[in-house]
Amino acid sequence: MATTSAGQSKSGLKNLKPGEILFNDGETADSLFIIQKGQVRLFKPKGKGFVELAVLRAGEVIGEMAYFDEDGSGKKRSCSASAITPVEIIEISFAAFGKTMQSLNPWFKTIINTLVTRLRKTNTRIRELEDNQTSVSYGGKHSGYEFMKPIEVMRILGTVFLVFKAHGEVTSQALAINRKVLTLYTQEMYQIMEVKLESILTLLTHLGWLEIRDDAEGLPNQLLLKNLEVIRQIFIFYNTERHLPEEKKMRIGEKCEMLIAKMLEIASANPLMDIPNLKITEENVPKFTKYYNLSPVLDEFKAKNIVMNANHLEDGKNVFFGEIFMKDGAVMVEIDFGKMQKLYPIIRFMNAIKKSNAEKAPGGALD
Repeated sequence: MATTSAGQSKSGLKNLKPGEILFNDGETADSLFIIQKGQVRLFKPKGKGFVELAVLRAGEVIGEMAYFDEDGSGKKRSCSASAITPVEIIEISFAAFGKTMQSLNPWFKTIINTLVTRLRKTNTRIRELEDNQTSVSYGGKHSGYEFMKPIEVMRILGTVFLVFKAHGEVTSQALAINRKVLTLYTQEMYQIMEVKLESILTLLTHLGWLEIRDDAEGLPNQLLLKNLEVIRQIFIFYNTERHLPEEKKMRIGEKCEMLIAKMLEIASANPLMDIPNLKITEENVPKFTKYYNLSPVLDEFKAKNIVMNANHLEDGKNVFFGEIFMKDGAVMVEIDFGKMQKLYPIIRFMNAIKKSNAEKAPGGALD
């Protein structure tokens, strides 16, 4: 943050990356902010997790409450703020804002101060009544804070699917709806938290399945879903997984995902081979009937100085990978290629959710 020689913030334009913290709860405050583009999440640390407060968008103000603190404790942030999407935001120092306030008519300043005081008392009362948001795994054991629990992911994906299915306008490449239609269902009918909906929409955009465009008023309200079927498949998968014991749930690590992506990318130049001498009978129906030459995949990572080996396929063992072995100097893996291909979008989504949760957890990478 740019500062003057006296340590006070300067006014000016700031750019934030998704997940980047604008300010933290309890920090000394010396400026307020006006959002130009993007979305900002407001939240407050509580217990082992966070209480989600609001999502603010272009044209809204953040951090102004600290200017009106008059309890003698100094101007402190009353919550934390971080970017959900790429954000452009104007910072206005309290010194500059104060000069504007001083120029106002005294009765107008009295009205502003009265409204701020009432709002602060209301916010304090609401926070006293908030339950600590922590997560419980499907098995009933406490697992610490989790921003997006599987059941919440299911609720949002299910709602997104149904709304686009029922109200989506068919275009050449996508189903299109206005954000207000989705909001009617998620907030007014199903009480889905706005910050969690926006996190899912941002994630779907990052994965390339959703596009968000500006409407006629220049607001990001046009939602174009490019793949409705993948939303349905992920929903069904989450619903199936939640009934399984932890040891049977699919967990594919980042490096395994990277290997799968490269295997799919070069599949046309690296065709599958039949497993020789394979006997298929009524009593013996092998799970894997093909094998894949992994050596070209490993060579590409090696050329980019990325540490990768066949052991990183272990996460997919018995799911779509079988035995790994050497044949004629090449690394081979038994494979159900069709199943791997079908599950790859789900793997991408699950790992994106996992990363998002890690970033938003107490002590997360971006906190």
